[in-house]
Amino acid sequence: MIDRPLWQLGAATLSDLTRRGEVRAEDAVQAAVERMRAVNPDLNAVVVDLGEAALERARMLDKARAAGATPGALHGVPVTIKINVDQEGQATSNGVVALKDAIAPEDAPLVKNLQDAGAVVIGRTNTPEFSFRADTDNPLFGRTHNPWGRHISTGGSSGGASSAVMSGMGALAHGNDIGGSLRFPAAATGAVTVKPGLGRVPAWNPSQKAERGMLAQSMSVQGLIVREARDLHAAMPAMIAADPRDPFHVPLPWRGEKLEGPIRVGFTREVHDAELHPEVAGALDDARAALTDAGYQVEEINPPALRETAIEGYRALMTEVKHLMGPDIAAMGSETIRTLFDRYFQHFPPFKPTEYLQIIARRTHHARRWSELLTTHPLVLTPFLPAPFFAPDRDIEGDEGLRDSLGAGHWSFSMNYLGLPAGNMPARLSELPQGPVPVSVQIVGRRWREDLVVDAMAAIEARLGRLCDKLWARG
Repeated sequence: MIDRPLWQLGAATLSDLTRRGEVRAEDAVQAAVERMRAVNPDLNAVVVDLGEAALERARMLDKARAAGATPGALHGVPVTIKINVDQEGQATSNGVVALKDAIAPEDAPLVKNLQDAGAVVIGRTNTPEFSFRADTDNPLFGRTHNPWGRHISTGGSSGGASSAVMSGMGALAHGNDIGGSLRFPAAATGAVTVKPGLGRVPAWNPSQKAERGMLAQSMSVQGLIVREARDLHAAMPAMIAADPRDPFHVPLPWRGEKLEGPIRVGFTREVHDAELHPEVAGALDDARAALTDAGYQVEEINPPALRETAIEGYRALMTEVKHLMGPDIAAMGSETIRTLFDRYFQHFPPFKPTEYLQIIARRTHHARRWSELLTTHPLVLTPFLPAPFFAPDRDIEGDEGLRDSLGAGHWSFSMNYLGLPAGNMPARLSELPQGPVPVSVQIVGRRWREDLVVDAMAAIEARLGRLCDKLWARG
């Protein structure tokens, strides 16, 4: 018996029902579309409504199933796609006014993979200009709001995706992450995500005019934002299906070999250049206790060269961005984004050519040290940000605002630079003077062992609960 509206069901539960024929794909999609149209006018998370096409596709899936076709793993599951990824016939605008008519000629690999598994795209979600802010606002579509209230940013750059999934506009929300763009928004809304490791999800935009820089290729990954951890187990196997258009895709199964004995989890409260807020410290303690109760062996560790790795990585990325993206930002960006990039370049100064080559070579040194740590401790529980999530536009409030937002994300962009999987989930809801604010933690995993990260998040969630239930209870 279904005891709640269909739009509240997670992808794992919903796909079980649709594949067994207990719920029609059309009904699942109809519920998500109706929810989207009811709450999106206030949130502005979905900026392209594809509801009518989604319902037609759902009816076709139902007819195919009735005719004997085997339903896919995500049969009838509603999903949203971020506007910086190609979807045939839709504009890959990336939040930039000048790109509002940049129509994609075909689907990106991840869009194809999701639809091949039976998922149904109900809309496209908002992102900041060039998908390069810790907040989601742009001159083309405007600001996306957080379902917890307008006192908290939605994060960036997958802010539209996170706002959409937590408010019930689909069970799955696609996003991507070059320095935290899955995890910042998940932390902002209390959603759950795993930033996949390097090469896990095939990536390419058929509309792109040139290949991305090598560091962008190494740091940027595609993923999903969900409301409960097990939905990642249900959906990520479809996302990682091979596609020849990504020649560096790693063709490994989602599940790796089972580890014997209690899994050792490294634990750290380390944050550089900041003080750890009591609410974040409490969230870490809650997550640690939940893992211990679930049978994990949690031990304090000293993470190797966190600040050094993070700063070198982001300065290297800014070096590449300045030379490869800089002209487009200058030509097509708003005054806000141009000013923000000037501050990025001040806060994370680009390297000189020889310096850049030396730093890129050192990346292997940092990755090796983490590889050695993860040999003994396959998972590491860390803070994500040193303080509860910030207010809208904090990242453009001068140097201090930048430090409190993107600049505080050492635990975020260091993992992109190393190419390691990193999950993000809420561990408590803080009732602060400005209003309720989710507080998240991060779990780093061995290379290509996203499954271990998700297992750990599911164990924490089983003891601490889903934050979406508290959100919906508030009305």
